[in-house]
Amino acid sequence: MQGEVQMYLRTIEPANATGEVADLYNAEIASMGRVMAATQCWSTRPDMIMPTEHLLHQMRDDFSLGLLNFRLITFVAAKFVPSSYCSHVYFKLISNALGRERALAIHRDYRTAGLTEQQVAMLAYAEQITKDASRISQTDIDHLRSVGLSDLNIADIALAASYRNFMSRYFDAVGASAEPDFLDSDLEVRAEMAVGKPA
Repeated sequence: MQGEVQMYLRTIEPANATGEVADLYNAEIASMGRVMAATQCWSTRPDMIMPTEHLLHQMRDDFSLGLLNFRLITFVAAKFVPSSYCSHVYFKLISNALGRERALAIHRDYRTAGLTEQQVAMLAYAEQITKDASRISQTDIDHLRSVGLSDLNIADIALAASYRNFMSRYFDAVGASAEPDFLDSDLEVRAEMAVGKPA
């Protein structure tokens, strides 16, 4: 049985969940062994938890550039939010997919991490959305098209980056933080992923 997750606001604990919230919690416990803070933190507004979850799954599962690129966009956006929680979680996911050293290289500078020209352009767009989307112009979109990205691809990149901004800022605002098993065993790497709140 998982212990209570400590956040700034009162949330629905797994033992007290009913209805759709209980179903969501039980599915997460079955797949991950626990309810993540990233899920439980939405239960202060239980009417919002399912729409938020559905939007994430619809965006991720139908992502036109594939799951790896969705995660790369999320990882880079998290760095510039800055979100320690999402950086820790997505560092582990990217490490599992590409290897730990490659994930570190992407975090430090995705432009020199051996990614394709299209991926670098994709991540630069996600970075700019996160830093200041008002500075994006038609020239930026034309560049994305020039490396082979379709308008659907570009819309998906914008959705993924913007959604991560929304999610990450909410997590920090209500006190959701990374579960211990997402924290790297190397304290220097852990500190590097703590781009916002300390781990």
